[in-house]
Amino acid sequence: MTKRWGITLPVGGLSLPDQRELVASLPDLGYTDVWSAEANETDAFTPLALASVWAPALRLGTAIVPVFTRGPATLAMSAATLAAAAPGRFALGIGTSSDVIVERWNDIPFQEPYKRVRDTVRFLRAALRGEKVTETYDTFTVRGFTAQLVPDEPPPVLVAALRPGMLRLAGREGDGAVVNWLSAQDVRTVAPYVRERDPDKEIVARIFVMPGADPDTARALGRRMIAAYLNVPVYRAFHEWLGRGDDLGPMWKAWSDGDRAAALRAIPDAVVDQLVLHGPAAHCRERIQHYVDNGVTTPVIHLVGAEGDPVPLVHGLAPTG
Repeated sequence: MTKRWGITLPVGGLSLPDQRELVASLPDLGYTDVWSAEANETDAFTPLALASVWAPALRLGTAIVPVFTRGPATLAMSAATLAAAAPGRFALGIGTSSDVIVERWNDIPFQEPYKRVRDTVRFLRAALRGEKVTETYDTFTVRGFTAQLVPDEPPPVLVAALRPGMLRLAGREGDGAVVNWLSAQDVRTVAPYVRERDPDKEIVARIFVMPGADPDTARALGRRMIAAYLNVPVYRAFHEWLGRGDDLGPMWKAWSDGDRAAALRAIPDAVVDQLVLHGPAAHCRERIQHYVDNGVTTPVIHLVGAEGDPVPLVHGLAPTG
C-alpha cells in the first residue's frame, strides 16, 4: 500500500463543526492527509486550520487555491500562517482554477493562466523565505512586500496541472503536481511530464469515490458531475489530449447545442466508471491503489453522493478497512 492516504475536507453530510470527531479519528484509521478545495463551498484554509488542532498528526494540503482570486501577498500570508500553525505538515497546492470560478463568480479576467501560475510560484518561493519582493512579473507586479510571519519550514508548493505545459511547470518549478478528473490509467500519461527532471516529485490525485452506491445510482450522479466539469474548456482540452475525444464528442456536441438531457445520455458508462469509483468499499480501495501503482504519491479521496452519516463510508475506505 501507499505510504500516504488522504481524504478531502469537509466531508459531505456533516456540518463543519461536526467534523471534529471524524477528523480526530482519521490517523487511527490509517489516513495520513487531509486536503481542502476551494470552489463554492468552504474556503481552502479554514477546514485545514481546524484539522490542524483536531488531529495534529495529519498532513494538511490545499487542492487547490486559485491564483487569480487572492492577491499574491494575501496568498503568501495565508500560506505562511497555516505553515507556522502546523510546522512541517502543510503543503500549498495552487492552480488556475477555471474561467467559471474566476470570471463568472469573481469577476476577475482569466488571462494568461500558465504565466499567472508560473509567476505566483516564483513570487511564493521568495515571499515564504521572508525575502523582500520588488518584482515585475509578466502577470502582476509586487512592490516592496516582506512577510512579517515567516514559517521555519516553508511549505512545498504544488501546481494543479492537466496538460504537458503545466505538468512540466509543476515538476520544474513546483514541488510536484495536483491532478484530478483522470483515471488510474491516465496517471501513466501525466506522471512522466511531472517527473522529467526529478523522479521523486510528488503527485497528488483527487479521486472521486462513491462507496456502496449501486451502479445505476452511481452512474447517474457521475454523469451529472462529468457534464458539469468536462464541458469547462480546460477540462475538455485535457480529455481530448488524453484521447477521449471519440467517447465524449457526442456529449460535447449535445451540450453546445443546448440539449442537456441528451448530453447526459451521451456519456458512456465506461467513462463514468473510469473517472468516478463506485461499488463496495473494498473494491474502491483496490481502485484507489491502482492510481498509486501507476505513479500517484498521495491519493486523496473525494467522497461524493453520501447520504446520511458519512462516518461508515470513511471507515470503509480507510487503508485499514
